[in-house]
Amino acid sequence: MRVLGTAGHVDHGKSALVEVLTGINPDRLQEEKDRGMTIDLGFAWLRLPDGEILSVVDVPGHERFVNNMLAGAGGIDIALLVVAADESVMPQTREHISILDLLEIRRCIVAITKTDLVDQSWLELVRQDVVDLLADTHIGGSPIYAVSTVTGDGIPSLINGISQAVMSSGAKADLGRPRLPIDRAFTVSGFGTVVTGTLIDGSLELGREVEILPRGGKARIRGLQTHNENQPTVLPGTRVAVNLSGIDHSEVKRGDVIAYPGYIANSEAFDVKLTVLKDSPRPIRHNMFVTFHVGSSETVSRVRLLENDVVSPGEDTWAQIKPNTFLPVLRGDSFVIRSNMVTLGGGKVVDTNAKRHRRWHQPTLDKLTHLEAGDKSDIILALMATSEPTTFREMSMTYGIEEENLLEELQILVGNEEVVCTLDDLHQGHFFTSSGWSLTVDKSRKFISDYHVEFPLRKGVQKEELRNKLALDGVSFSTCINRMTIDGVLVEESSLLRMPSFQQTLSAEQEVVVDRYMVELRSDPYSPPTDLVMDSEILNFLSDKGDVIKVNDGVVYSSDVYESMVEWVVSYIHQNGNIAVGDVRDKFGTSRKYVLAFLEYLDQSSHYDNQI
Repeated sequence: MRVLGTAGHVDHGKSALVEVLTGINPDRLQEEKDRGMTIDLGFAWLRLPDGEILSVVDVPGHERFVNNMLAGAGGIDIALLVVAADESVMPQTREHISILDLLEIRRCIVAITKTDLVDQSWLELVRQDVVDLLADTHIGGSPIYAVSTVTGDGIPSLINGISQAVMSSGAKADLGRPRLPIDRAFTVSGFGTVVTGTLIDGSLELGREVEILPRGGKARIRGLQTHNENQPTVLPGTRVAVNLSGIDHSEVKRGDVIAYPGYIANSEAFDVKLTVLKDSPRPIRHNMFVTFHVGSSETVSRVRLLENDVVSPGEDTWAQIKPNTFLPVLRGDSFVIRSNMVTLGGGKVVDTNAKRHRRWHQPTLDKLTHLEAGDKSDIILALMATSEPTTFREMSMTYGIEEENLLEELQILVGNEEVVCTLDDLHQGHFFTSSGWSLTVDKSRKFISDYHVEFPLRKGVQKEELRNKLALDGVSFSTCINRMTIDGVLVEESSLLRMPSFQQTLSAEQEVVVDRYMVELRSDPYSPPTDLVMDSEILNFLSDKGDVIKVNDGVVYSSDVYESMVEWVVSYIHQNGNIAVGDVRDKFGTSRKYVLAFLEYLDQSSHYDNQI
């Protein structure tokens, strides 16, 4: 499916030409019909000679409605530039061409309309004006057709030209992350909320749950329709109407984006390559407020210039856009900035996970240059360095690389040890740059080694302490520990981590203290002294080794004494069916205090459940 979008000055005959081509009047608003002027986006479709159906978006040409034009221009594949023969090139002709150029729309067909109002010599002058105007743009050399919607002259040739342009344009890439910038939202009696837009980057399926960004509301796809025909699935590049259940039409608006949950993240700031138009009436200054247009949205935003204080017309620069609300933008998205109803410039989003940069910081500028012009591996490494660890899914959503190509590049990078994946399964593991992984490993080693020095008698550090130190979420931390244990960096024992070479060791002085303590415990083995003073670290060490059993805060048995008591109790219960406190007290000649502490601890010890 392809989308054709009109462009051109007000009253140059765009809507009339669309109606002649399609048989559909794209002016849907009564005010548009009354005034004879397109105010908002209009929609139609054209069946080409080979049977393919082409979606058509008709945009307003008046300067006051360029924002509406931008809402429809972002998803078009082919531009139909309309220039009236009796007026030739006009202000919005130039502005619309600039916008098409900024959005990098590279296929265009020019229709010089109203040829019935001029003679041939004048028509040739207009044709030359158009050729000259397009010469330095992406659509320079576009075919030009002279037509009249009144007489029908040139219409068949124009349709053939459109058909050829469609055949020469490739299919929309399916990046597996469908998103639908909404350009209309309304309600239909008996159906509920309906939104329309041009689907990009993936496919939508009937019945799937979606979220509405940036606000995050959830809904379900109740119906999909293209050109008044119901569809179970729609492919990227399709003009589609989506019937949503579970959400009121007042909760969605133009500029919102429909996507599958978790596939696209909102961005609060993003780095861009910004170009100021040659004919911009004013320069762009640092911290200037503009209207930022991307997809079908327009948002007041601040422009932070990263290498200039002022960017003059015709110049480009690195900048950071800070919108006044979160925006669901992706790397590679084209944008336009305007101010006071004038288009100033535009460019491409390079990094959506942007931090606040120091201005004139050369490493930052170098990184952005790699992101813009580097090959896929350069882009992956540069983006990964700003957001590691990351996952395959996160990369496929934000890097603008098709999943198959991304997987191939990652396999090469992992094989070359430029990238580390925490699991053998690249779809499930977490990815680090080699330097980022080395830093993570070094941090882990140092943290655990320092812990061993501070607490030499403990088995190891709790995993949660290291996780907090590394500032990782639970899933990424778990896969990192998996990789480090396989690589022999550390040893995992239950909830503890330790260095492979670490052993709990008492000092000579502590050995003397322990020997004395054990003698005192055995001096009255079944009623061990409760007033013995022992360092808690040493006591826990003895407990970990199994030398002592701490049944409560005051009562500690040597392990051999404790085991002998347990053996007798188990045997007694097997012979008699149960046991009383007095039985234990009398057997071991001890007091009720010790017996209760012992039996309560035994009762809580699952180790003996199958013996008693």
